[in-house]
Amino acid sequence: MMTFTRRLALAALASTAFVAGPALAQEKGLMTIIVNDPANPYWKTEGDVAQKTAQDMGYEATVAAHKGDTNVESNLIDTAITNQSKAILLDPANADGSIGAVKKAVQADIPVFLINAEINETGLAKAQLVSNNAQCAADGAVKWVELAGDTVNYVEFFGNPADNNAATRSNGYETVLSQYPDLTKVAEEVANWDRTQGFTKMQSILQANPDVQAVISGNDEMALGAIAALKEAGKLTEGMVIGGFDGNPDAVEAVKAGEMSYTVLQPVAEFAAEAVRQADAFVTDGTAPENEKQQFNCQIITSENVDKYTGPFVLEN
Repeated sequence: MMTFTRRLALAALASTAFVAGPALAQEKGLMTIIVNDPANPYWKTEGDVAQKTAQDMGYEATVAAHKGDTNVESNLIDTAITNQSKAILLDPANADGSIGAVKKAVQADIPVFLINAEINETGLAKAQLVSNNAQCAADGAVKWVELAGDTVNYVEFFGNPADNNAATRSNGYETVLSQYPDLTKVAEEVANWDRTQGFTKMQSILQANPDVQAVISGNDEMALGAIAALKEAGKLTEGMVIGGFDGNPDAVEAVKAGEMSYTVLQPVAEFAAEAVRQADAFVTDGTAPENEKQQFNCQIITSENVDKYTGPFVLEN
């Protein structure tokens, strides 16, 4: 018979996609956390915070990543069902394409709590916890106009179209920027939340529009890619205004360096932990969240308050 010590040793050798919690975390069972891509510090923080919160509450907590692939996501849900997860926390890969995966978990009587992004169907997940993307984007656009002025030639970077957050942020920008008729959008490019795509798309934009004066981006990674391209072209001048969205550590460093003008901080650490607490309440005694759709407000990080950034996605008031 395999000893307890031996079982622990084998668990430590398991796939890096699944990380076992401390001994305490055997008490309440398994909580499965599925994020997008931990190569992005935003999604890494999402997974790390959710996992630690779950472990501290007495669960075994595993983290896996679908990297935007709904087939991988579906397989991970199957694994969570097979492993008899008490609850699943999911950052969905696709607003429409993830509905089937959520349905599978629900049909297996496993409650699902969505974090960061929504699906286009209500009544399946127990909760969908996201940033107030429309208002956060509008607030960012107000700051952008304050810094860039109302007569510049600018570029907008758009996130993954399969993620509702991309259109919601873009629309939030538009509600503000459309009020300034002398602003000229010389290009709008889809860069799928990706830094490398932001870099290559910005390179192409500069060839056709060398007089770009400002950039507004749906997330920090695309903005950081644009910054790298502007640097390479010798166009990251003092007057260049670049606005990001997420508040990731690299963006914060870019704000400190004077390369990024601001970033809109999403409170991912806050709502990832809150999702675990709500999942625990449901697992423990059936207490469901009062509202399925829950929105969290953002904060804007500029050179004036960047020193109050105390950890990944945390800004002291």
